[in-house]
Amino acid sequence: MNVERGLVKTALGYMHYRAAGAPGSEAIFLQHMNQQSSEVYLELMAALAPRLRVVAMDYPSHGDSDHVDEQPTIGDYAQCVVAVADALGIQKFSALGEAAGAAVSIELAVRNPQRINNVVLVNCPYYKDRNMAEARHGPLKSGLRPEDASGFPTTRTIDFLLTNDAGHAPMHPTQSWMDRINTAQIECGRHRWQALDALHAYDIGANLAQVQCPVLLLIGEHFYYLQFRDAFHGHNARLRSEVLKGGRLCMGWELAADVGRHTLAFLRSA
Repeated sequence: MNVERGLVKTALGYMHYRAAGAPGSEAIFLQHMNQQSSEVYLELMAALAPRLRVVAMDYPSHGDSDHVDEQPTIGDYAQCVVAVADALGIQKFSALGEAAGAAVSIELAVRNPQRINNVVLVNCPYYKDRNMAEARHGPLKSGLRPEDASGFPTTRTIDFLLTNDAGHAPMHPTQSWMDRINTAQIECGRHRWQALDALHAYDIGANLAQVQCPVLLLIGEHFYYLQFRDAFHGHNARLRSEVLKGGRLCMGWELAADVGRHTLAFLRSA
């Protein structure tokens, strides 16, 4: 797979992107999880690129994109995606995102209904209220993702992750994956909580209800929010959902072939 890389100037600075697949093909944009980058999608890009033009952008303060001191919103991330699409001459596209990236994908469809063909939500979180969001996010800031005395993130081992925070790990993490995640956290630096805080403030249920295009929800068999599958359907009658066997978090990496297969089948049938 030939991966192109570039920078696009946006209202929040230069955004870095990776792209693969033939220009002019049906396009899909991939939105990554918080504290990660487009690099975690290399396997999924390889699964999709034979059929699609695939673009994955780093959010502001993530990966190789410029850092911003102000707190972005999910809407800001969506605007950056659109700016990259404009720069690449892509008028219409589908949106796929995991975790925080699922929220960005929803927002893309809400803000740009004329441009978004389909939405694929991979392990989308669900919060009944802000208290629930705080209960899920709070522990991450209190030791599960350690930092030094200055607040700069420190690296974690696979053993640390599986012992202390297995719910935020794939079922079978490898050292290569762990290295990517550690690198992405260091790239975010002291801005690493921006995407999580943006997600905290975003009402997924209310916004999902506004999405008019076809929606596919892919949930890992061992993912915490699988218990809210019916709630997702309650917010959007057009939504389809599939449970991926053996999946937990970071399915775009660990189950890239399965996510790719379901995504391609969905785009063909939507």
